[in-house]
Amino acid sequence: MKIIEASGARIPAIGLGTYQLRGETCANIVTEAIEVGYRHIDTARMYGNEREVGEGIRASGIERDKLFVTTKIWHDSIAAKDLVTSAREAVEAIAIGPVDLLLIHWPNADIPLEDSIGDLNAARREGLAHHIGVANFTSAMLDDASAISEAPLVCNQVEYHPMLSQEAILGACARHDMALVAYSPIGQGRDLLEHPTIQGVARAHGRSPAQVVLRWEIEQPRVAAIPRTSNPDRLRENLDVFSFELTGEEHRSIGELATRRQRLVNPGFAPNWDRV
Repeated sequence: MKIIEASGARIPAIGLGTYQLRGETCANIVTEAIEVGYRHIDTARMYGNEREVGEGIRASGIERDKLFVTTKIWHDSIAAKDLVTSAREAVEAIAIGPVDLLLIHWPNADIPLEDSIGDLNAARREGLAHHIGVANFTSAMLDDASAISEAPLVCNQVEYHPMLSQEAILGACARHDMALVAYSPIGQGRDLLEHPTIQGVARAHGRSPAQVVLRWEIEQPRVAAIPRTSNPDRLRENLDVFSFELTGEEHRSIGELATRRQRLVNPGFAPNWDRV
């Protein structure tokens, strides 16, 4: 398993995203993911499944220090004092001790960045998380948040796939020794996987289109990916991306698809995204 090193954190390059996984299905897929080799599990307060994620982790029997667990605090709970309260509730729900990484899930234009980043640091000082970071921040927000934060911010979790360039975010992550953790890394399975370029590279390597896209992402120095699935076969497939390499030309041709700038996640409270 490739490890992304960022400001002291060691983040496995492929993780399991758990958005929309619920109940017994969620707990079982987390257990199975760990059994087949996943060491990075991602959840969030908003997902409503932290308790089930914790159940799945405990059922696997894995030693706690072998696993990297992330949770995120929703944008309506990041005002001063609110974030620490929400983080305590998250850690209690998962029930495996401190999380490895605690993130602000989305910025909130109505809450001063100094307050939310200050409280994120307070959660870390309280021992609720080993590392802290953000999600869905623009490059300018990363610069500002990094300047404010007492502890290093180790990642920005954002939508990233070959049809959405994140050059500005990658540049900011490099400036601040941060990882980029990609959600929706295979474009939610839409027309990306059917694109002729992806299909052609997949045929050349005897791999699935999803494996090709994930490989493209993790070949980049600071990028990890957290594909979500409830399918045990797809679970194994998504992890099996470390035994082949793309050629330089294949990597470039896939990257050229970003001219579409196809953003899939863009709620009304999203920030003004970086322009390419």
